[in-house]
Amino acid sequence: MNDTLNLIQNALNSGGPALWAIAALSVITLAVIAWKVWRLMLSGVWSSGKAEAGVANVLADRESGLSLTSRNIHSRFVAGTVAALSLPVSVGQEEVSRLAARELGALRTGLRPLELIVTIAPLIGLLGTVLGMIEAFQALETSGGQADPAVLAGGIWEALLTTAAGMAVAIPAAVALSWFEGIAETVQAQMEDAATRLFIGANR
Repeated sequence: MNDTLNLIQNALNSGGPALWAIAALSVITLAVIAWKVWRLMLSGVWSSGKAEAGVANVLADRESGLSLTSRNIHSRFVAGTVAALSLPVSVGQEEVSRLAARELGALRTGLRPLELIVTIAPLIGLLGTVLGMIEAFQALETSGGQADPAVLAGGIWEALLTTAAGMAVAIPAAVALSWFEGIAETVQAQMEDAATRLFIGANR
């Protein structure tokens, strides 16, 4: 265990401040992804069955059985839409749009840090590589062109390490960001479908 920790520390020290910054970003990325998955599970984005049953009940002139205080995002939205049906059509539609915007805004909370990490992690890695290459060529110039090729190659390898690390952080962050955005788009489509069906049913 200690050998592994020493190896990681040596690798981080070899990459300089850029690699330490990327390591910090990797920890933040994992924390944000774990927190976001937990929040999505709590909000019930993958559990729309009860909300669908509520829509069917309303269309059949029965009580929806849903509450505005439900923790399930689908049930809460359908309950709000049902309440908006008692308003004039134009006002009700505006209220539903407001509800949808609020729920989707909450659903997308936490995505901005991932967007930032996707953008800056490769840039920090590239900066570390450029700085490392500058140091390597400065050492070559100082030695009058007589530098040991093995030493020079080692310096270049260490410099390129930051670029690889930056991409290794940015790629999973980009995948997670795309997945979360896809979930939000799916929920938005389900909300639009439920609201349309309820308004059409109310105006038959």
